[in-house]
Amino acid sequence: MSNDSNMPIKVGITHGDFNGVGYEIIMKTLMERDILELCTPVVYGLHKVASAHRKALNIQDFNFYGIADASKAAKHQANFISLSEKDIQVEFGASTNEAGEYAVKALELAMSDLLAGKIDVLVTAPINKLNVQSDKFQFPGHTEYLAQKTSTKDFLMLLVSDDLRVGVVSGHVPINSLSDEIKKDKIVQKIRIMHQSLIKDFGIRKPKIAVMGLNPHAGDGGLIGKEEIEQILPAIQEVEKEGILAFGPYSADGFFGSATYRKFDGILAMYHDQGLIPFKTLAFNHGVNFTAGLSIVRTSPDHGTGYDIAGKNKASEESLREAIFTAIDIYRKRKEFASLTSNPLKITKVSHNDYER
Repeated sequence: MSNDSNMPIKVGITHGDFNGVGYEIIMKTLMERDILELCTPVVYGLHKVASAHRKALNIQDFNFYGIADASKAAKHQANFISLSEKDIQVEFGASTNEAGEYAVKALELAMSDLLAGKIDVLVTAPINKLNVQSDKFQFPGHTEYLAQKTSTKDFLMLLVSDDLRVGVVSGHVPINSLSDEIKKDKIVQKIRIMHQSLIKDFGIRKPKIAVMGLNPHAGDGGLIGKEEIEQILPAIQEVEKEGILAFGPYSADGFFGSATYRKFDGILAMYHDQGLIPFKTLAFNHGVNFTAGLSIVRTSPDHGTGYDIAGKNKASEESLREAIFTAIDIYRKRKEFASLTSNPLKITKVSHNDYER
């Protein structure tokens, strides 16, 4: 890894679903010279597919720098590792098995390089969760795959935009199974992960965490559901004993509608849409998806494949750019935290005679 603080951080970027907007947002981002001064990007994709996108988007003043191995990445270049030189057809806006296959191949190679120290952080362009499925890849998305590769049991999907950070207890699960997901132990686990991440990854010394209720009006004292009384409040009380500043449960509509979220460093929603709808309403173009709790740093844009605008030069690169910035910031914060905590100040006993010498 880039242990020298003066060395640019190597950012691995996977191309995602090549029939979506991944290449467009990657090229638009890396066309900015400031990005190439800040970090050394390594894109994992397909040369011929990149050329097809560049032609469709009429991008004439940008080229990738081809390399065979991430360890050979050149400074101030948009480095590119091609997964294959086959003639592969791009079908803008279409979900194809081939796009899913190469999305997985890019992820696997980038993850291998990350674990080998050839790159420092990983940024993933959007995939289609359906076409990536196969006998070899059976994960709901990036997060679960990365957790398995890093042998991580406990993790948290965290959406980040400036000072707004929203995590969810239950991720990609059906609404009709939510009551089974919202259990005290799981909520405690997610609060702990968020607390540690806010300290280690974001440099917040005493983070304040808001915890949402599950039911309308946070259950109205048990009139509209018992989860707040039986699961959520006991979880908050347990982590409070550990010195974690957790508050709630709050009714999500009033909490976000009244801008109470601005008073907290982190917000833990109970389920996907409860947290992501307000987050994307507030920060759609520049939000970042970060997987907290992993030993590696991984971020992604908070939008999907964008099939409806693929190849039309309409995609905004802002979220991907922010994903790169966020990955770099977290990587630096982790090193700073490790430095501060790995060598605590040693207290040496001094005798009276020592002062007389």
